[in-house]
Amino acid sequence: MKTAVVFLSDGFEEVEALTPVDYLRRAGCAVTTVAVPAATQAKRPAHFSCDDAHLVLSSHGIPVIADKTLAEFGAELADAVFLPGGMPGSTNLAASKAVCDYVCKMNEAGKIVSAICAAPIVVLGKVGLLKGKSFTCYTGMENEREKFCGADFAEKFAGATHEGEKPFVTSGNIITGKGAGAAAQFALELVRALFGDKARDDLAVRVCQF
Repeated sequence: MKTAVVFLSDGFEEVEALTPVDYLRRAGCAVTTVAVPAATQAKRPAHFSCDDAHLVLSSHGIPVIADKTLAEFGAELADAVFLPGGMPGSTNLAASKAVCDYVCKMNEAGKIVSAICAAPIVVLGKVGLLKGKSFTCYTGMENEREKFCGADFAEKFAGATHEGEKPFVTSGNIITGKGAGAAAQFALELVRALFGDKARDDLAVRVCQF
């Protein structure tokens, strides 16, 4: 069975995060969502009292219960890892050494490493995984590389090509997406990368009926 890990931290963009989780599970992928402690916690509504470590609050105040906490996650390599965007969700993921280390280990093993919206720059760019790659991201984030990736951002992005007009870009084992409006297309590309063209096409027919 194909496996995928999705890291969630306070401030994640819910459409970007949950559409890939939904599509991958429909395709037969065993997806594990992992709650990452937040350096910057999303503001809890006044009526909201749950402090379960599995609970993550989206950028629009929607609570989600993750399958595992980061402490419970064994860091076993999956077939794919996915990082949703949103703020401060993306910066919370980038602030986690455990998340960054896992993403780098996945890349070294040639596994699928994917991110959407702000996360391609904020996380993948920070750890140098976009070097020599083609990528897309949320419009304008390509101009924020120094802010989020450090003074050596030029080296980290050496040979990288920003293809901002595309909803998603696959470059080797790296898959990046533009934003919430491209979440479905991005999710179908993850299905294709894991299961092949037919699985993607079959799922597209099932989920895109009007």
